[in-house]
Amino acid sequence: MTTITEVRARTVNVPLDNPTSFSNRQVLKRDYVLVEVVGDDGHIGIGFCYGGNNAGSLVANAVRELLKPVLLGGDAHATESLWQAMYQESLLHGRSGSVMRAISILDTALWDRNARAAKLPLYKYLGASDGHSVPAYASGGYYLDGKTPAMLGEEMADYVAKGFTAVKMKVGREDLAGEEARLAAVREAVGPNVQVMMDANNAWRDLPSALAFMRMAEPYNPFWIEEPFSPDDIDNHRRLAERTPVPVATGEIEAGRWRFKELLDKEAAMILQTDAAVCGGITEFRRIAATAASYGVDIYPHWFHDLHIHLVASAPNVKMVEFFADDQVLNFRRLVDTQLEFSDGQLLLPTAPGLGFGFDQAALERYAIEPWH
Repeated sequence: MTTITEVRARTVNVPLDNPTSFSNRQVLKRDYVLVEVVGDDGHIGIGFCYGGNNAGSLVANAVRELLKPVLLGGDAHATESLWQAMYQESLLHGRSGSVMRAISILDTALWDRNARAAKLPLYKYLGASDGHSVPAYASGGYYLDGKTPAMLGEEMADYVAKGFTAVKMKVGREDLAGEEARLAAVREAVGPNVQVMMDANNAWRDLPSALAFMRMAEPYNPFWIEEPFSPDDIDNHRRLAERTPVPVATGEIEAGRWRFKELLDKEAAMILQTDAAVCGGITEFRRIAATAASYGVDIYPHWFHDLHIHLVASAPNVKMVEFFADDQVLNFRRLVDTQLEFSDGQLLLPTAPGLGFGFDQAALERYAIEPWH
């Protein structure tokens, strides 16, 4: 038995170099919450999540005040029972949102710690077969002041030139004519054989608006439409899925296997975008992936390529990593000491134990808004 002797958390705030917009909001900075879990064998595991644009410390406080007492003194390898104990402790405080993110990052830290102790990369510890790389798509296409459709097309073409055969762009902020100009520029720039994903970030509140957009977009052969409605509006996701040949994708901020089962039962999404730093950690991600597999549904994980590369490598229906080529949007990249390498649209699997990277201590000191505690 390896006893958990210490749990600590820290909130950091990383400004974006340029104000960056989605369909209905603008981001100026990002809060990340980091954790470390220590065993009496000396091995330390790390976890992390996006805590929102503001008040990320809510997640850190949930770690310290609610969940740390549950873990201290426990067996670090008892991930199933520890997950259940954390979930049970948090029932009255929230089975999603900040509290579930706190569970997620602690669970991830446990898996990372145990893989490091076993001297195995996390994907190997999770049971992956031999392999050197996994497929990825290049994610970008954000709205920036002064960014024209031609500039958007150039951005996407640059990803293709780097070897990516799938790219993702934001949609839903402009009127239909403006959105068609953007989509047409991207399709012309990347050619007919590259998969183009569209991410609406909850752009529409009603079915007619979403359908009008999809009727415009369908001739450009998009691979999916992501988060067309509020994540709570599951019925409109289903209605849209019934009316367009373009697959509906969602689930990036969903938590718990039960919510994903509802999406599957209602046929509201053909593609799930489960995020292990949101849904309940690696333990819950694996349950969700197994549930989705029984429905014949694939998962394309959301964000944090450093984490999700291990899950894509270790589950057959977890298909592609969402990869951010620079630190302008996923500025979490500034906080880690090792970056993933890619070649011909594939991400190379790390060979170091656990997640394969650590936190950059100098960067933490620069961006932290509180000490480790």
